[in-house]
Amino acid sequence: MGKVLVTAALPYANGRVHLGHLAGAYLPADTYVRWRRLKGDDVVFICGSDEHGVPITLSALKRKCSPQEVVDEFHKANGAAFAAAGVAFDIWGRTSSPEHHALSQDFFAKLLSKGYIDRREIQQYYSEKSKMFLPDRYVEGTCPHCGNERARGDECENCQKPYEVTDLKNPRSALPGDDSAPVLKATSHWFLRLDTFQPRLERYVAAHGEGQSEAWRNNTLRGAEGWLKLGLRARCITRDTEWGVKIPLSEPGIDGKRLYVWFDAPIGYVTFTQQLFAQRGNPEGWREYWQNPACPIYNFIGKDNIPFHAITWPAMEFGYNDAAADGNKYEIASQVVANEFLNFGADKFSKSRGNLIEIGWFVEKYGAESLRYYLTAVAPEENDSTFTWEDYARRYNGELADVLGNFVHRTLTFTHKYFDAKIPEGGPAGDGEGKLRAEISAALSESAKHLDGLRFKAGLARLMDLARAGNRFFDEKAPWAQRKTDLHACGATIRVCCETTAALALGLRPFLPGSAPKILKSFGLAAEDAFKPGSAGLDPRSITQPGTPLAPPEVPFKKLEEKDLPAAQ
Repeated sequence: MGKVLVTAALPYANGRVHLGHLAGAYLPADTYVRWRRLKGDDVVFICGSDEHGVPITLSALKRKCSPQEVVDEFHKANGAAFAAAGVAFDIWGRTSSPEHHALSQDFFAKLLSKGYIDRREIQQYYSEKSKMFLPDRYVEGTCPHCGNERARGDECENCQKPYEVTDLKNPRSALPGDDSAPVLKATSHWFLRLDTFQPRLERYVAAHGEGQSEAWRNNTLRGAEGWLKLGLRARCITRDTEWGVKIPLSEPGIDGKRLYVWFDAPIGYVTFTQQLFAQRGNPEGWREYWQNPACPIYNFIGKDNIPFHAITWPAMEFGYNDAAADGNKYEIASQVVANEFLNFGADKFSKSRGNLIEIGWFVEKYGAESLRYYLTAVAPEENDSTFTWEDYARRYNGELADVLGNFVHRTLTFTHKYFDAKIPEGGPAGDGEGKLRAEISAALSESAKHLDGLRFKAGLARLMDLARAGNRFFDEKAPWAQRKTDLHACGATIRVCCETTAALALGLRPFLPGSAPKILKSFGLAAEDAFKPGSAGLDPRSITQPGTPLAPPEVPFKKLEEKDLPAAQ
């Protein structure tokens, strides 16, 4: 057991977080954190708002308010949405904090001191209509690699390949209300020399290749290798804006320029960890996570963030470490855990295109547990997956309610009604009971291995297989008939069904942290004991001893009706 640092990509404070965000990074991160804590590890879970950038200034202009008011609103709203979904960060930080600005400037200064940053005169797209230089993400055109006509910025969302924004064909402004053709104008900016880190990054990525002890998922590996194969180039790390981290220089041409958000955002992981331990009264405690080779670091992200976390952020850390004193070097991430996209029907969830389902709204209407279950069951771990209301209702009713909920409720109800609300003694276990107990052991063991391997969808599916096995066993043994002819045999049936119920609840704790303890409470296990660090291997038989009193059963998951769904309204 040891220390573990888990980070989740910082959501942009320019709109409310949606189901695509939750499925892409935050739910798997929360599930993994809960699992590692059940194993007894000392885990710190870091996240916060990415609060800088031109899009925020544009939103402020449109709403006739300050950028600070924009980020204040969405920082609060998004923090509440994650909490409603049961995602429990140790700190929900902000990149607009003075501490974050200071550390970001320190990174810039150290990289500059080693020659890893230089200033260049460039041609940048400018909108004559809006009278402003366009950030890369606000230039849209045809991808030079795959022909995607809706490519934006300097990386294609469709093929994931990088390019210079000036390589886009038929460029046009993507500013709200402005689709004019931009013109190129001369300006100066600062560039991070990624090319100087290519050999080190190649070794770093290779160390996480297939067959390695800390191998990355295929999508992360392919994305990183693709960038390296194309050959790394210097990337611009400043923008023309008044909102963001100031460049820590006094030379001419600094006014009206700030650090680009992708440069300062990952530094937030460090800033927020420092702030967390300052709040805990241990201001140097963060070093045990960021400067400790024995502490693995896990970055949970969506696939659009692979280049920044597998290439750019490690390069920044390499460069910083080159310039830092020995005691102030940062460890590089062990795992970059990237999910693909969760699409909404035939299209992608997108704030900018208004195609989304907000987390807070969904939880208020359908509950956090059904959302956590569904998004894990269809998790886009290796390939894009699709959300539809029909599929959500089918899985909720057919799996969560009919398989898991039905087994738990029928077991506890039968025990309460026919065995005086106590787990029965029963007779000797027969072959059927022995097989189900073997299935309990196998399911818990295999689900744990999947969790260790960051395969959350498979870990949940293995537990659902156990629930199906429990239902088959209940139907085959027919305890309603057994109790009339052989009460001891009936007791043996119900006892092993109670063990199966407890096993399901124990295994589901990382996935369904609201429902699992409620089921365990039926057996008298308090929530603090259910989630006690080191309780991952808790034996279901130990909490289902004969004579254990049961609390009155509740229906764990009430079925949805067609009228409950937006598609039916």
